[in-house]
Amino acid sequence: MKAAARPVYLDVLRIRLPLPGWVSILHRASGALLFAALPAGVWLLGLSLSGDAGFQQAKAWAAHPPAKLGILVLVWALAHHFLAGLRHLALDVHWGLDLKRARQASLAVMLGAVLASAAAAWRLFA
Repeated sequence: MKAAARPVYLDVLRIRLPLPGWVSILHRASGALLFAALPAGVWLLGLSLSGDAGFQQAKAWAAHPPAKLGILVLVWALAHHFLAGLRHLALDVHWGLDLKRARQASLAVMLGAVLASAAAAWRLFA
């Protein structure tokens, strides 16, 4: 008699992913975050374009520290999603498929997103 196959428990927090794996997962997460923020962004754009009073209201809302933090997170998400998307397009045409180039491109994506976020933070909080 054969033992019943038991389900395998995968502790995803203990799995060690290589850098390209993290870039790929964060590409999906940043895309989901940008998609989720789209209604609020469209509403805020509509408010700011509704007239001078609406623009002043949107400007006052964006001056609050939690709003600035949210804007900073969205800047990171946009930068990461854009750069990781370019990386994925390069992979689709077979550029950078070897391990060394894949790691370099992943590092460039992470550093580029961090640098864009740092520039935005300097502009937002200065």
